[in-house]
Amino acid sequence: MKKDIEKVIEQIKPMLEADGGSVELVSVDETKGVVTVKLTGACGCCPHAAMTLKHMVEKKIKEEVPGVKEVLAG
Repeated sequence: MKKDIEKVIEQIKPMLEADGGSVELVSVDETKGVVTVKLTGACGCCPHAAMTLKHMVEKKIKEEVPGVKEVLAG
């Protein structure tokens, strides 16, 4: 599961980098289906970071990786 999540994150990074930010994988709890990521750069302090996390990062990971139930900021 972790390798699949890393692949999705690599797909998301260019979109965030265009706005001066990025995303890093922190941890994966396969038993609970919970992924923790860290938004960095401009995304780390942006007032829209929560929306980016839920509407872009979480949505894309859940679409591509079965078993992921939630993506959290860490």
